Amino acid sequence: MQPLVRRGFSRAGYGTLTDLSITAMNQGSASARVVSGMRPTGRLHLGHLVGALKNWAELQDRYECFYFVADWHALTSEYANTTGLAANAIDNAADWIAAGVDPERSTLFIQSLVPEHAELYLLLQMVVPIPWLERVPTYKEQREQLKDKDLSTLGFLGYPLLQAADIAIYDGKFVPVGEDQVAHLELGRESIRRFHHFYGEVLVEPQPLLTPVPRLPGLDNRKMSKSYGNTIDLTDGDAALAQKVRGMYTDPKRVRADIPGTVEGNPVFMYHDAFNPDTAEVEDLKDRYRAGKVGDVEVKTKLAKAMNATLAPMRERRREIMERPDRVKEILVEGSRKARGIAQGTMERVREAVKLRY
Repeated sequence: MQPLVRRGFSRAGYGTLTDLSITAMNQGSASARVVSGMRPTGRLHLGHLVGALKNWAELQDRYECFYFVADWHALTSEYANTTGLAANAIDNAADWIAAGVDPERSTLFIQSLVPEHAELYLLLQMVVPIPWLERVPTYKEQREQLKDKDLSTLGFLGYPLLQAADIAIYDGKFVPVGEDQVAHLELGRESIRRFHHFYGEVLVEPQPLLTPVPRLPGLDNRKMSKSYGNTIDLTDGDAALAQKVRGMYTDPKRVRADIPGTVEGNPVFMYHDAFNPDTAEVEDLKDRYRAGKVGDVEVKTKLAKAMNATLAPMRERRREIMERPDRVKEILVEGSRKARGIAQGTMERVREAVKLRY
């Protein structure tokens, strides 16, 4: 089978793996598995590209990678609105492939098509104390931030434990995470150690693979989020992107072009650093901005032009991919079949250890 898309989507400015990550990678081998997933709660935006997909593509060169559509995870907070999950799964996977995640080198699959995730999750629940789950920092934070949703559910509380099952079911050695996600992974590691205390060492305890997660702000300088309506989506075309960039938040103290402006922490220049490969142009704009010798219109116009040029190859690949949406679904189904075969082998070991053999 020919690959759907040419390999790779590299961009100077996205950043590379950290020293810690490189150390972890050197400890691994070509057969070590990396496992990661993404919730299909809507269309993907630039934050997903910079914060996850770029690293997913790079990791394929060193590891056996398993990337999954985390549809059960989506239900932990979006259980009241499941209409778009299946369509989002196909749409998101198309973005993954367009960004360089190669189905010839990685296993792409759907979480709910591998029911062994749920079985291992259930068995982990039997031994993990509830206070362990309640102390995960993001549990209380998200309940505070998402007050419009009823998150007082067992599913939401158990989110990190399901995550642990997602990884352990494939003997995942490494998990690419940002520093803010380490607490989730540590809960998983502790849960596996407790499971081993009762039943012996039958699961692999995953290690964090710290990856750079550039914090691209949203258009209004808040966290980039669909709920805020402040994203640039990967499906946005040239005109839509340019329009969004024109309305982007900038230095609020700079009411005229001849007033010196602040570059540091300015979203417009953060995007220039991430997406504009012409570093000479970027430095010139920064110097003139600080000196009050360039207006926001010029800065934003050049940003939109650079971003559209950088994203053009990926958009073309996505267009080619979506001409055959059934093929994307086939890739996910085929990947799920492969993933389930591995998961079934893991559960054979686990049932033997728990003495659930009849």
